[in-house]
Amino acid sequence: MAGRTAAGILLMLALCEIVSGCASVAPVAYSEVASSAYLAPNPSDASGRVPYRYAAPVEWRLYDKVTLDPVVVYRGHDNQFGEMSERDKAALAAYMRTRFQETLSTRFTVTNSRAPNTLRVRLTLTGAVANTPVLGTLSRFDLAGAVYNGVQTARVEVFDAPSGRLLSAFVSKQYPTPYDIQASVGSLAAAQAGLDKGADALVAQFR
Repeated sequence: MAGRTAAGILLMLALCEIVSGCASVAPVAYSEVASSAYLAPNPSDASGRVPYRYAAPVEWRLYDKVTLDPVVVYRGHDNQFGEMSERDKAALAAYMRTRFQETLSTRFTVTNSRAPNTLRVRLTLTGAVANTPVLGTLSRFDLAGAVYNGVQTARVEVFDAPSGRLLSAFVSKQYPTPYDIQASVGSLAAAQAGLDKGADALVAQFR
């Protein structure tokens, strides 16, 4: 019985440490991005994944093409990268562009022009943490089954391409599902899985 109690205490301590790590990647409005003035707290988001949002009235069905800007790695003082290396940031930014372009192509024709009926999407990678060694699998869970390892945060801005008018902007915090075992393999795998979910969530907005 004593052994079980001690094991339970160790598990709780480990989970508390993981939760503290997650708190350090809590999304902020990212003041040095141009659309920050438009963002407001998002009271309709109970999940905590989209804490800030701006949305203009838009008929998304009128748009059938999209152009994607190069992904920006955020350098503002309120970034959420911690001690992540420049190499890892660049790798995540490259993965982000590829994944979002692939997912957007399921709904739009991807183009380089700014013709009518075209959206322009600008992605800013604002923070991420790598998988935690040793605790890589354990730290995917808290007591409620939420994921805390490999958190990734981003700013997404959507414009009407011909006019440059801002249509939508939001801050997104994404992470793998609790049972995504692949997301615990490799130091960036969980952050990449979060990017996958972010891409899917963006395209779902346009359907």
